Amino acid sequence: MERSRRIAPLVGIAACLLVLGVLAVPYALADAATVRLYYDSGLLHPFVAGLLATISIVVFAAAREGRTDPELAAGVTLTFGLFVVLLALAWALTVRVDVAGPELAEHRWALVAVSLGVPGAAAWYARSLGLV
Repeated sequence: MERSRRIAPLVGIAACLLVLGVLAVPYALADAATVRLYYDSGLLHPFVAGLLATISIVVFAAAREGRTDPELAAGVTLTFGLFVVLLALAWALTVRVDVAGPELAEHRWALVAVSLGVPGAAAWYARSLGLV
């Protein structure tokens, strides 16, 4: 159990970094104007999910280093993780893919897929703490 308490936050940090990485991928595949149109065409902007993922990195790291209450950190990251998934899914379902081109056709689903790792790691962390 003690090992899970140390590894779960690291997995959470990695999952959050993956979300941020997937959000950056379109900038490598298309010009900035196209990416701006692509990201702005959905119901919600996916960078809000990126912001929550960034905050979750800080919370996971603080919990791992013992600088915050582990139970509180597990709850916060689980909540933020669920919102990351919901925001990514809402954007993926409403984004106009015709503005992006074929190179970004599956990007939205990749974002949803990697965003599932954030609440997954947070739930693992909560379980390792005996909260669930």
